[in-house]
Amino acid sequence: MKHLTFLAILAPALLASCQQQTTSDHNTNATVRPSLFQPDHFTAPHPEKKPKELISASGDKRTDDYYWLNERENPAVKAYLESENRYADSVLAPVAGLREKLFEELKARIKEDDSSVPYFKNGYWYIGRFEKGKEYQIFSRKKGTLDATEEILVDVNELAKGKPYCQLGGLSVSPDNRMLAYAVDYSGRNLFKLFFKDLSNGQILPDSFDVGGSFAWANDSKTILYDTKDPVTLRNDKIWRHVLGADHKKDVLMYEEKDETQYAYLGKSKSERFFFINSAYTQTVEVHYLDANDPTGTFKSVRPREKDFYYTLEHLDDKFLIRTNWDAPNFRIMETPVSDPRRENWKDVLPHRDDVLIDNFTVFKDYLVTEEHKGGLGQLHVIRWSDRAGHYIETGEPTYGCNIDANPEFDTKTLRYGFNSMKTPYTVIDYDMETRKGEVKKVAPVLGGFDANNYQTEFIWAIAGDGAKVPISLMYKKGPETRRYCALPPHRIRQLRLFVRSVLQPRQDQPCRQGLRCRDCTHSRRHGNGV
Repeated sequence: MKHLTFLAILAPALLASCQQQTTSDHNTNATVRPSLFQPDHFTAPHPEKKPKELISASGDKRTDDYYWLNERENPAVKAYLESENRYADSVLAPVAGLREKLFEELKARIKEDDSSVPYFKNGYWYIGRFEKGKEYQIFSRKKGTLDATEEILVDVNELAKGKPYCQLGGLSVSPDNRMLAYAVDYSGRNLFKLFFKDLSNGQILPDSFDVGGSFAWANDSKTILYDTKDPVTLRNDKIWRHVLGADHKKDVLMYEEKDETQYAYLGKSKSERFFFINSAYTQTVEVHYLDANDPTGTFKSVRPREKDFYYTLEHLDDKFLIRTNWDAPNFRIMETPVSDPRRENWKDVLPHRDDVLIDNFTVFKDYLVTEEHKGGLGQLHVIRWSDRAGHYIETGEPTYGCNIDANPEFDTKTLRYGFNSMKTPYTVIDYDMETRKGEVKKVAPVLGGFDANNYQTEFIWAIAGDGAKVPISLMYKKGPETRRYCALPPHRIRQLRLFVRSVLQPRQDQPCRQGLRCRDCTHSRRHGNGV
């Protein structure tokens, strides 16, 4: 529940702003309500200055008085952070009761015994679920049908026993469905240790070693590729090959990213045919590929890196599909032969459009699906490979968010996507791309009497001073006084923006945010841009 602390601190001030209060400016005689907070009554902590000269790669010099605060194991650093916490608690003491009340209200809207929508892959249904009173998820699978006996893969509650911190970094089942690889971080720094479990007998293998967080099985089900991080910068910089049962110290280095500005990200194509390494830094990306049937081979580059040249790959039959910004600031989808993927052979599948931003895509045997932004709203575009005919999925609400959800199966006509709005909790939908009919699989539960039918949403355009059109989403409670806007003084505009971003956009894992809908002011969200 620690993730709710920020909301509990931020919400009181913002909700108070939404009330109909009189405020003063230079043109009124109204009084201003004094602040509850009096930080000047307390002594703020100040860390000791220890000047250190730093020299950048370009030779520029600067002095940092507080560089020593990066020493994680220094007792003085911990003492300073604890003093900051005490200072914050003292300043916020006047609203301690309200913070606790809001925290309990938000927590009460979370369904403790909840589960994810099962997804199907390689003959098994995979499920993640919570049990009441337990903090961590339990991951399991069922063979063939959801009526089959449940097989526990990982119970994170068991992994966390006796540990001050525990995070599951992911899990992956081998192509033959027998071996499970899973990563766990006990440090809180995203430094993981990889473990292996024989699913035929439940035994944990002796193979165990440090990883950066990414790993993928070769198609022989005994070889696994994984990444490691630089121990100081925590930059993912190396990709290794390990064979189950072999000495970990003899693992083979497959790739090393020596450019300190680039990170090496390991993945596998949806077709399970290729490994991909994305060596990336913001918009500069270089992709390397390797046949997953030949894990002892050598990674090859699709196109050498070039500043601000971005591209990512997927695989379909005898070609790679590419999302790229090459002469396309809003991105486009292209294809190139696997046999010769040089840029000279790239051809358009979905050309660049000035009014549409392509955010993401996924590939199926018979369909291509893209996440797009147009007119300020996200949309899902379904394109049939056979004739390149396309259509957009209708959502039924004027303003919303939607995204491609878990779709591991390649040969299927069902697209799973997620949908939510300022009044609708995160909803998982299975959409038949052939019949164009959707089936709601789950609506994230919101306890405490929340009813989406009590609220109205709108999508409007505001005209800025320079004439630009700004898309805005509105939500307000239905009733005699509708569309009553929050009047915030200028210095709180940024706070409202943060509040809207962090609270008013419900996600599947945090449905409690819907609880803050039960206030009588209109909530607004300015979209990032008009595209």
